Amino acid sequence: MAEDRLPKDPSKRANRGRSPLSGGLGGAPPDSIEAASRPPPGGRATWPRSGGHAPEDPPPKKSLVIVYTGDGKGKTTAALGILMRARGRGLRVLMLSFMKAVGGDFAEHVAARKLGVEISTVGRGFTWLSDDIEKDKAMAQFGWRRARQEIASGAYNVVILDELTYPLAFNWLPLDEVLDVLRKRPDGVHVVITGRRAPHRLVEFADLVTEMREVKHPFQRDLPAIPGIDY
Repeated sequence: MAEDRLPKDPSKRANRGRSPLSGGLGGAPPDSIEAASRPPPGGRATWPRSGGHAPEDPPPKKSLVIVYTGDGKGKTTAALGILMRARGRGLRVLMLSFMKAVGGDFAEHVAARKLGVEISTVGRGFTWLSDDIEKDKAMAQFGWRRARQEIASGAYNVVILDELTYPLAFNWLPLDEVLDVLRKRPDGVHVVITGRRAPHRLVEFADLVTEMREVKHPFQRDLPAIPGIDY
């Protein structure tokens, strides 16, 4: 999506080139997610045995927390793929978009309605273009209250929190509370979270994490976003 090319932090618009997992977001992260998950030399990765979990590890569940992060394009697109697949299996799906303005009606919204899936925007647009950051913060908190309620209700099999990592990275939402809601969610509720700069503790907590890495992008050749591909 087009927002993948925009600055990461409204207060630091020139701050580019950092790893999506670097910089004061829950401790010093490894160089990459791949490095963090690599077994030690000459051996296999070891995991806590029965009765023992790392501090951020949730108890085993029959559902997953999935995170798509990184600077590359495709995070929201991957989440939409899960939406379509889950709906094809007859699962109940909800998607909340934290960085798109309330009232927006994007192509994925049109397609989701045809599938009987709700996609709701709970933001005010791109915060780095905002003239009132406090309103953006309040909207993010409003959106999180709804997300928390929907997750806890167990009414949906899949809850997608699109671009939730931005209000987390901006410290608009309490990470401890977000992790607690994920930890206590009902069995059978999968949660998908997308966005750059996923906090390290969220990465550690999640069951599946993919870091999108940009190799080439049409914007590098000054090509505009394409309907049906980018939006």
